[in-house]
Amino acid sequence: MEKHCTNSQVKGVSTGTTILAATFNGGVVICSDSRASIGGEFVSSKTINKVIQVHDRIFCCMAGSLADAQAVIKTAKYNLSFHSVQMETPPLVIAAASVLKELCYHNKDELQAGFITAGWDKKKGPQVYVVSLGGMLVPQLVTIGGSGSTYIYGYVDAKYKPNMSREECLQFATNALALAMGRDNVSGGVAHLVVVTETGVEHVVVPGNKLPKFHDE
Repeated sequence: MEKHCTNSQVKGVSTGTTILAATFNGGVVICSDSRASIGGEFVSSKTINKVIQVHDRIFCCMAGSLADAQAVIKTAKYNLSFHSVQMETPPLVIAAASVLKELCYHNKDELQAGFITAGWDKKKGPQVYVVSLGGMLVPQLVTIGGSGSTYIYGYVDAKYKPNMSREECLQFATNALALAMGRDNVSGGVAHLVVVTETGVEHVVVPGNKLPKFHDE
């Protein structure tokens, strides 16, 4: 019993998750699974929503330590709200990503969390940014993260195409999550997807039993 507890302390909180964001013609899809685990062995929740709204048309996906990620996003939401009041206009997507980058960089020795930021603004339209551990900021057309991402790099490289339609991008993202959740034991639950365009925001939830299947079970 003592040996098991010691191993759990060494492992710490599992970084298991699957997150994805992709741009399409006129918008962006950002999505994740919903499973949270501790130590890579115990599933603490099957219904965590890892797609967090930080402003009207800006969303973040989090991976890594849940507590660290939630603390960073809470601070980022406050800063962006204050920024929008000062500027009297909604913040840009790059502004939200930059706030996350600064928080991660200045606390890189204490944090174990990475983020995908995606959304739409009047200046640049749909955008996706990766904020990795340590605070590196990289713009992307499509990106994936978390432990489940290792299973779907080939699928994403082969199937993603710039300027897809909304329906094509939603199907692409749903398929990618289903593939990762089927292989990664710390990714699972339901699929949370958010579509952001100039006209608004749409939330889509796909239950686990409704996800596409690519092999016999």
